[in-house]
Amino acid sequence: MTYKETLDWMFAQLPMYQNKGKVAFNSKLDGITLFASHLGNPHTNFKSIHVAGTNGKGSSSHLLASVLQEAGYKVGLYTSPHLKDFRERIRINGKKINKDWVVDFIENNSSFFEQRKLSFFEMTVGMAFSYFDKESVDIAIIEVGLGGRLDSTNIIHPEVSLITNIGLDHTDILGDTIPEIAREKAGIIKPNTPVVVSEFNEETVPIFKEVANKM
Repeated sequence: MTYKETLDWMFAQLPMYQNKGKVAFNSKLDGITLFASHLGNPHTNFKSIHVAGTNGKGSSSHLLASVLQEAGYKVGLYTSPHLKDFRERIRINGKKINKDWVVDFIENNSSFFEQRKLSFFEMTVGMAFSYFDKESVDIAIIEVGLGGRLDSTNIIHPEVSLITNIGLDHTDILGDTIPEIAREKAGIIKPNTPVVVSEFNEETVPIFKEVANKM
């Protein structure tokens, strides 16, 4: 397949929650866990920083990547969505993933995709993790796509987690109150892993403290 044909297949073959709504939201991590295992668990071979939130997570991810790159590290950056080109989602030191790499990755794993019926996001996350591993990044900044607790990126074990501000977003999936949404975002908090919350909010502080204490 050409690069365009590959993208057309990725976008059309499997439903995305952006198009289908809640019915397309896979409320568990089984798919990405199986796919990561199929790929050799590439996410365990590089350090990472996990970024969630309603607003500010994209800019925070880019700023962190820039700072670390300026400090001399080879930095992977995974963000979504893209503006013009799918490859904007997966970068190393600011450079987008190669088109041929995207095509080869999809072709090499097409039988797995078809058997497991992975979502667009699961495929893309697996691609990013594999690319960062193969290219031996020192650290990767991984932005959550939706929520946090059940997001496909939430199989990593980061050096630190960052949660930016919390607002009402994807209320049909994450909940229709600030505390409910905060609890989903707090799902990226890991055992014995520092977490930074960038905005003080009286509604969300008890949630973050509760989850952090459990971890």
